[in-house]
Amino acid sequence: MNAPDNHLERRARELYREAARQLDPATAARLRAARRAALSSADGSSLAQRLRQLLLPAGAFAAIAFAALMLSSPVQGPTGGAAGLSPVTEADGELPPDAAAADPALYQNLDFYGWLAKNGDSQASR
Repeated sequence: MNAPDNHLERRARELYREAARQLDPATAARLRAARRAALSSADGSSLAQRLRQLLLPAGAFAAIAFAALMLSSPVQGPTGGAAGLSPVTEADGELPPDAAAADPALYQNLDFYGWLAKNGDSQASR
């Protein structure tokens, strides 16, 4: 596996050296000037610019994600209920919210109350 890689690398170096020898002086001077300019601009300011380019989109994404999270989660009020929702009444659930305060006789006939809830409307129309 190394033999083809070495052959390719050796051939590339030969081609580079041959092209460098055949290069005219004006083009070589322009290439050297471009290389010097590229190396001189590669100081710390370039790093700061790259950080700004990275941190600006990351900060914007974090702000949007935070806003979406805050908008999608319900706000808890002092009673523990979600803000903007109507309070739960006894008719909303099957059992009263406070089982200790309810009449125990209600729990003795739960099957009857279930049957009545299902068939109450159909029996009343007869």
